[in-house]
Amino acid sequence: MKNEPKTSATPVCDQLRTSGTWNPAWDPIAELDPIWAEKFMAMGMHPVLPGVLEPKVLEFLAIAVDASCTHMYAPGTRRHIRKALELGATKEEIVAVLQAVSVLGIHSISLGAPILLEEMAALEQEKRVADRQAA
Repeated sequence: MKNEPKTSATPVCDQLRTSGTWNPAWDPIAELDPIWAEKFMAMGMHPVLPGVLEPKVLEFLAIAVDASCTHMYAPGTRRHIRKALELGATKEEIVAVLQAVSVLGIHSISLGAPILLEEMAALEQEKRVADRQAA
């Protein structure tokens, strides 16, 4: 039993560090709770590990997530754009990804505009009722 190799409690995080894909911004959480960080990274790496999607496509997905209006993480966007370019992505492909993800912002107006119209109509109705009661 003494000759058995020690297994790491954080193999995914270790692999990311070894491969150079570890983001130093993850260091604090890995230090505070290495097991949680490992589970989080394992979940995030699940679609990457089987090799189903081409590496360039995975970079496109990472660009889309990092550049989205709900995330807007410039360091990750930069890192994944650089990696996509290194993998042979064209400027046009990356612009297409950014254009595709930019439409997420349209949902703010498509949600908010009808609510604004409804609330304006409701307020106007309330004013009419109040004016009638005051008269």
